[in-house]
Amino acid sequence: MNNESHRYLSPDSRQILLQVVRQAIRYRLETSTALPVEIQEYPMELQAVRASFVTLNRHSMLRGCIGHLEAIRPLVADVAENAESAAFQDPRFPPMTRDELTDLEIHISVLTPSERLQCGSEADLLQQMQPHRDGLILLEGMHRGTFLPSVWEQLPEPRDFLRHLKRKAGLPENYWSENIEVFRYETESFS
Repeated sequence: MNNESHRYLSPDSRQILLQVVRQAIRYRLETSTALPVEIQEYPMELQAVRASFVTLNRHSMLRGCIGHLEAIRPLVADVAENAESAAFQDPRFPPMTRDELTDLEIHISVLTPSERLQCGSEADLLQQMQPHRDGLILLEGMHRGTFLPSVWEQLPEPRDFLRHLKRKAGLPENYWSENIEVFRYETESFS
């Protein structure tokens, strides 16, 4: 994968994004509206159009995770929107309350553009998967699922990773079709 055009964020920009997550959640709790983000007030690398995911944990347990697979807006705005969505709109959890903000663990993943994998069989796909590096998107008809590279921590075996990804996409674990499309991406993750 060619990621040369996607250099890593500076330590200062990482800290700014972590602050934006807290500001977006706090602002929503206080005003019931989205944090206004003045793009031009941020460093140029945060103004670049990039895709991101924001994962929120409490006591090392998932509390919300929302993001975009495609780059559709400046990174700082994408992170702010995903932070608010992870805190208040993740369908797996009730909306966040003010008392949860104090012990919130924030994790941000900035994605590289995805590339399609050419795979004629499941065995071929398993050969191409790069554990602990690849995030995968699996598409088949109306079925769609993705796992960030961080999921390798829970599912270190490629076969298990793929089976769970199929299940997340709403497909049987042993399903394969010539119509399955698989895309790979990488992330720069920090907390």
